[in-house]
Order: sequence, then structure tokens, then C-alpha cells
Amino acid sequence: MAKLNDIQLLRTTFLRGPSVWTYRPVLEVWLDLGELEEYPSNKIPGLNERLTRWLPDLIEHTCGVGERGGFIQRLEGGTWMGHVLEHVVIELLNLAGLPAEFGQTREISKRGVYRMVFRCPEEAVARVALEMGHKLLMAAINDQPFDLKPAIHAIKTAINDRYLGPSTGCIVDAASERRIPHIRLNDGNLVQLGYGAAQRRIWTAESDQTSAIAEGIAQDKDFTKRLLAACGVPVPEGQVVNSPEEAWEVAQDIGTPVTVKPSDGNHARGVTLELYAENDIKAAFALARPEGSDVIVEKFIDGVEHRILVVGGKVAAATKGETVSVYGNGTATLGELVEVLNQDPRRGPEQEFPLDWINLQAGAVKLELNRQNVTPDSIIPKGQAVLLQRNGNMAIDCTDDVHPDVAYYATLAAKIVGLDIAGMDMILKDVSQPMQGQGAILEVNAGPGLLMHLKPTNGAPRPVGMAIADHLFPRTEEDRDAGRIPLVGIVGTRENAFIARLVGWLLQLSGKRTGVASSEGMFLANRRTQKTDTANWAGAHRLLTNRLAEAAVIQTTPRSILEEGLAYDRCLIGVVTDMDGYATLADHDVLEAGQMRRVIRTQIDVVLTHGAGVLNADLPEVADLAELSDGEVILYTLDAANPVVAAHRQDNEGGRAVLVKDSNVVLATGAQERVLGTLAALSLPGGKRPDTPALLAAIAAAWALDISPDLIGAGIKTFEYSN
Repeated sequence: MAKLNDIQLLRTTFLRGPSVWTYRPVLEVWLDLGELEEYPSNKIPGLNERLTRWLPDLIEHTCGVGERGGFIQRLEGGTWMGHVLEHVVIELLNLAGLPAEFGQTREISKRGVYRMVFRCPEEAVARVALEMGHKLLMAAINDQPFDLKPAIHAIKTAINDRYLGPSTGCIVDAASERRIPHIRLNDGNLVQLGYGAAQRRIWTAESDQTSAIAEGIAQDKDFTKRLLAACGVPVPEGQVVNSPEEAWEVAQDIGTPVTVKPSDGNHARGVTLELYAENDIKAAFALARPEGSDVIVEKFIDGVEHRILVVGGKVAAATKGETVSVYGNGTATLGELVEVLNQDPRRGPEQEFPLDWINLQAGAVKLELNRQNVTPDSIIPKGQAVLLQRNGNMAIDCTDDVHPDVAYYATLAAKIVGLDIAGMDMILKDVSQPMQGQGAILEVNAGPGLLMHLKPTNGAPRPVGMAIADHLFPRTEEDRDAGRIPLVGIVGTRENAFIARLVGWLLQLSGKRTGVASSEGMFLANRRTQKTDTANWAGAHRLLTNRLAEAAVIQTTPRSILEEGLAYDRCLIGVVTDMDGYATLADHDVLEAGQMRRVIRTQIDVVLTHGAGVLNADLPEVADLAELSDGEVILYTLDAANPVVAAHRQDNEGGRAVLVKDSNVVLATGAQERVLGTLAALSLPGGKRPDTPALLAAIAAAWALDISPDLIGAGIKTFEYSN
């Protein structure tokens, strides 16, 4: 069979929030199959066999069939290459360790051109996965070789470069489980949990409650020990030294064995334990010196190394360590034995591994080997143990064994230093016994690593991310608004900027400092802070990261939904005024009015269950969106006799509506009606009459926000509007 031309990737768009496809970020790819439109999967000899040989787990893809092997059935029955590419990319992401179950492929109005999407939280990773998937599929189509390992490695590299570290990631995952939204603020691990004034910020295992002074204290290990000792916390005797000679002198004064370590290091780097000999102590000084500003010599305490995690004044998790040794077999060198040890799947260089590889060239390891008179080339006699590491291997969970006395001293130390999240390095002979007389606190660590608690080598993983999320956002009885501010989303084309600004003004009058992102600019507390159009993802994003915003009103457009997605995951109030504008969206294959429903519904799809969708009942296509709202629906209409509104009021247990009746604006709840005022009276300052449907939409949104009718009426009359 002649070589077939490549699938052309016409354009790719990363949709960062809820969109026409799904609630989560996706990469949308427009594909031109070209001549491959004539070649579904069952018409290319050997294609399916090559794909399943390279990617055998495609058997797990249920596809539209809804059962294991569903996608294989589609392959064998004949499916088009856009659909095949979707599943290839998803499987590559799975193999790289990133579960990616969602994907869709739809043909557009032009024959042979498809829109394919797949879910991926990071754009850079999604683009690499697309590139690798495209290459693999074309190789399979044209019966050419393809090396899978480099493709998986490329995706893994992108994941490691772009994804949150395990400590930050577990906190974000826990927040998401509680439906607390998050925004990544940089390319690293600085993350905002929640919106506006309700937000909290984390950076790895530090929070915006973590005191900079406390962190500075914790970094100075000698000062920390003195502070703890003054408060009665058991700590080892020790002293800062400035030279190898002074290190030996102090060791003689306090008595060997001693520990030599940097005064402000971390991750056990530069720490050497149980030293007796002068040469070893001086060599340990040289190892510790580059890892910190000073070097400490302290009394070595016999026992087992432990890490106790304290969150918000409570012990959240505990692990204990173990020494690392290898045992000779009489034929292998030490280097060969360590090579086998490093093949343990729990060991690796990346943060995802609970244990590090053993590096025989590392200073601390070399020092241990020198003390045992062995080298990497030594053949170790059968049964003889060679100690490689004494510390830094804490990965055995012991949370359930922690004695209340040990927990007391751990939480006391965190309070003394002033840390809300702290990792206590403790030496204990038995963590299940009282601490006095059998242990001491060695260090107090700010921003402690959480991986040892998430992936212990032995014992149960601990929900430390949830402990931190609950610390930052204490649970309430309903627990539905953690991290959220009142957020109103508005989509359509008819006077939406006016609606956004009026709702923002009414929210401001109700006592909440309100931000508005609209096509007329950005406003905070009714003051314009930006004149350019902010009815887009970037404008909304800036507003939601603003700590001053106690409420937010965000205008968006159909084009923004198609090209960016919404900047927020859910909203309290979603307003839809119309479905106009399809004629401007031909470049998105929106060619008729009926196709706008799929776009506009996004705004109603994200309404919270305790929120409300506000819909224009005078447009049937808008009123029909009511069935999609998870929350209440409030309709507005110029016609008091509107049958849709009448049915809504009658059939929805007191359904609410805002309507015009005899030139009065009426707030209706079921059969009950309250006159808000005449249209003439509900004018802006100077007698300026606003567009009536826009006025009704704003009134309905304010009513949905539980703003009192009296305040709504007074607010309209005092709203100074100019565009």
C-alpha cells in the first residue's frame, strides 16, 4: 500500500476552563484527514495490529460502546483517524502516569475536517502528547518503525517540568475533593485556593499563614534548639563550630558519639551520624559546610529517626526511618550490590519516588564506606552487611503508634517556633512510649515534604493534603462555599456590560467590595481600574486573583467560551440574555442559530446547586436552558402573560420571575407578587431610562443574590452609569 499523507493539524487551542466540551481543561485540535478520510481503520492493512502491539492497553478503552474492548471493536469495525488519534493520545498520557479518560472527536461541516479534544490540565504536556500521538499514528498507518520509550519519556519530562510537586499537588487534590477552586499563580508550586477575598495561598507545604519569622527561626537549627530547650522541650546538647579543629574540640567536650550537620540545611543533606574518630568528625565538617551557613556538632542520641507532621496544632501523620545496608554474596562488588538495590521501584531521582537512589560518590556515603574500610570495588563476603545510609530514609508509616506525649511535644515545638505546618525530626527509641527519657527533637522544618506520608514504603498512606486543606478552610455544617465568593457570570450580546456593572453596584451597596470584569473595563468598588475590554478569560482571571474582591461579576462572550473557556469552575448566578451572534463565529463552525445553544449553555452548566440561572423568558431558546441548571431558575420577561413564566411560577413550587405588569416591575414568587416600582421610577440618576430587558436581568440577578428589593430599587436610582 502506498504511503499515505500525514494528518494535518490545522490549529490547536487550549481551553483552560469549562467549555462546550467539559468542565475541565482540554486541548482542542482541528484535524484535516486529507486522503485518510477515505481510509477508516479497517481499510489500512495491519494498522490495528500495529496499534495494539505498541499500545496493548487500548483494550481498556470502553469508547462509546461502554464496555472493555469497546474501542477495539470500533477499530475492527472501521473508525476514522481523528477518533483513533484521540485514543492514541489518551493512552500515551496514561502510560506516562497521567490518567486522561476524556476525549471526543466530531466532524465539522467541511468534509474530512474534525475537532478532536482530550483532557489535560497542562497545555505544554498536552501539546507534547499530541505530537507523540500524531507521530505514532502515522507510523502505524504507513507501517514504519516507532520507538515508544522515547515518546513516553518526552511526555514524562513535560509532566515533571510542568506539573505541581507531590506536596502541592496533594493539597490541591484535597481542595478539589471539597470543590474548592484553585488557580496556579506561576510555573512552580505557588497556588491560590479559592477566589478573591476568600482565597488562601500555598507554596509546597507552606501557606499564607506560615510566618516568615517562624520560617527564619526554623532555618536556624541552633537557635531553634535553644528556643525549644528554654521551653522544656528535649533537644540534644550541641554547639555551632567554625572549623574542623573546633568541631573535634566540641565533640570532646560534649562526649562522643556526635552528629555533625549544617545549621540550616534540609533533606538530611550534609548530616553525618554517630561519629567517634577525629578524622571522621573533621571529614563530616567538610561535608556539612557547603550545605548551610554554619555547622553544628551535637550529641548523638541513640534511637530511630522519626518525622512527625503537625498541621494546625495537630499531628497529621508520622513516619519512621531505617538505615540502608546491602549484604554481600561473596562474588559481587559493593557497586554491583548497590546497582541491584537501586532497581527497587520505590527508588528514583524524581519527587514521585519515596526513596532516593543510593549514590556511592555522595560525600556522606563515602564517609560511611571509609569508616568500614570498603570501596565500591570491594567484593563483600557472603552475609556481611555494609551500611550505606543512616538517615534520610523515613518512609515507614507509624501514625497510629504515636504516643500522646510525643504528639504533645511535637505540637508544642511547632507553637514555640510559630509554624502552622511543620515537620518535626525526632529521635525516639519507641514512638509509642512517652518521650521523656527516650528521645529528643532534632529539628523543626518549615515547608516539610509530604511524599513520605503519601507513599510510605510500609503502612497506609495518610490524607495529609486534606489535613492542610481543612486547616486552611475549616469545615462548616453545609461546607459548600469554602473558598468561594458570590460570583455572577453573564453571557450574551444585549447590554451585558450594563447588566454586569449594575449588578456589581448593587452588590457593592449590599456591603461586599465587588469587582466587575466587563467589555467596558475592570471595576473595583465601582471605580474603573482598567479601561480595556476585560470580558474574557484574562480579565476574569485577574479579578479572581484579587484579594480585595469580596464578590465578582464577570461578563463573557460566546467567542471567549469557544477560544478560552470560562475562567471559573462554577458560579453562584449565571445570566443568559440571548443567543445572538452566530454569524460572527463561522471560524468556529457555528453556522446557524441553533448551534449557539451548545456554546451558551456553558454558562448555565456551571451554576452551583444552591445558586440560580437567570434566563430571558422572551426568547424560547434561552428559556429552554432552564432544564440544564443545577440550581434555581429565575425568569425575566416583558410580558406578564408569558406562558413560559406562568408555567414556571405554577409548576416549580413557587418559581420566581421578574416581569413587567402595567408598567410596573414585579417580583413574582409563585402566585405572590411584589411591585418593585414603575419603569419610570426605576430610572438612573438624571431620569436616564435603561434598556428594559437589561434592567430586568440585573434585578433578577440581584434578587437571586438575596439583595433586598428595597436596596435594589434604591440602588438603581443611584447608579451613575457611563460607558
